[in-house]
Parts: sequence; C-alpha cells; structure tokens
Amino acid sequence: MIDNDSVIKTSESVKENFDNEMYLEKIKKQLIESFKNYNTIMKYLAADAPIQILCLKPATENILLNQGFLRIYDLFNVDFIKIKGIGIARINEITTSLDKFFSMV
Repeated sequence: MIDNDSVIKTSESVKENFDNEMYLEKIKKQLIESFKNYNTIMKYLAADAPIQILCLKPATENILLNQGFLRIYDLFNVDFIKIKGIGIARINEITTSLDKFFSMV
C-alpha cells in the first residue's frame, strides 16, 4: 500500500531535483557565455601588441610600418591587396603569422 505522505515527499523531491537541474543548466549557459566573452576580450588585448611580435620578414614588416600598421589590431579588416608592395607571398606570410599568433592566445 502506498502511503500518501511518501507520495508527497517523492513528488517534492522530484520537483526539487528538477529545479536544481534547471538552475545548473542556467549556470552552465552563463559560464559558457562568460568564457566566450573572456576569449574575445583576450584576443583583442593580445592584438594590442606591436606587429614586430609576428616575426615577419623585414621587408614585409617595413611595408606595413610605413603604411601606418603599428599594432596587430591595425591589421584587422584590411584589404592587403590594396597595399603597395604586398603581394600574394607577403599576404600568405602575414596571414600565417597571424594564425600562429592567435592560436597561442
């Protein structure tokens, strides 16, 4: 025979477990979002480094410096084709160096 009190206790326990699961899921989503934001902020902070950290060939580095690209974030959203003296080989060098840099962040 099922006791009415035990049914009520079981029902309350199930509700409490459900509420705890919902709370933990909410915390998990907030934590994931916080880490995404942190990752984005760290990349932008790291991008404040001078372009010399990319270890580009001196000719490539000089072209960029002469065009006013002093920091890594200056290279964001740049059409390298439009920069005089930057060809396919130098674009590959720059993008490879940027990829290596950001993979370390």
